Amino acid sequence: MERFSFVFLVAGLLFFGLAFAVSGWIPMLPVQHLEVRSVEQLAQQPPLEFLELKEQYPEAFAKAFGDVPPEQAFADALRTGHRIYVAEACWHCHSQQIRPWGNDEARYGRRSFPEEYHNELNMPPLWGTRRIGPDLIRRGGKQSNDWHVAHFYHPPDVSPYSVMPSYPWFYEDDGLTPNKQGLSIIAYVQWLGSWVETVDETVYEIPYLEELYPPVERPQPAAGEGEETPTDDVWNP
Repeated sequence: MERFSFVFLVAGLLFFGLAFAVSGWIPMLPVQHLEVRSVEQLAQQPPLEFLELKEQYPEAFAKAFGDVPPEQAFADALRTGHRIYVAEACWHCHSQQIRPWGNDEARYGRRSFPEEYHNELNMPPLWGTRRIGPDLIRRGGKQSNDWHVAHFYHPPDVSPYSVMPSYPWFYEDDGLTPNKQGLSIIAYVQWLGSWVETVDETVYEIPYLEELYPPVERPQPAAGEGEETPTDDVWNP
């Protein structure tokens, strides 16, 4: 009896290990061809909002990132902002995944797709646990930098019913100028969703969508193939 118990135990452990391996391997098959982009690749074209931060807060920007090219400063800001986003548990109240149900697309835009998550800052993806606040995967550029500066300092000033806490440590002693933490988290939030080109699937974008997805030319059947022989009981005018 003990021998059979041992056999069942080993078989159960092997089955569990196989199930664990398969559940981790099979979901990777449809996306294994996608390139995982590094932060340096993502930072090659800093968005306008980041360049505006340099103009709006030149002294704080120089103090935070130094006198470096915009791409290098943006890469630094993305890494720092991502680290702050995780450390402050922003993912707890804000998801980064638009689902294909629950009226998500009407509220937040196009549903999420694999290419959006194949980059260094989404390993692992920050899909979130709750939705006390809005989903952020499409929020890049939706509000101005000034809006975010006010929002992180005292959220109810720009969103009266917000329960989000204040983050005064994102600012210099004057309480108005964002420091490196503040500039970085703003840069990160303004970047979300902006690295993948998306098109609203509406009637106004039909010509552009048709260019992206040209019709597939079907091979013509050879003579005599695929042709039905008419019969007497088929009306053939």
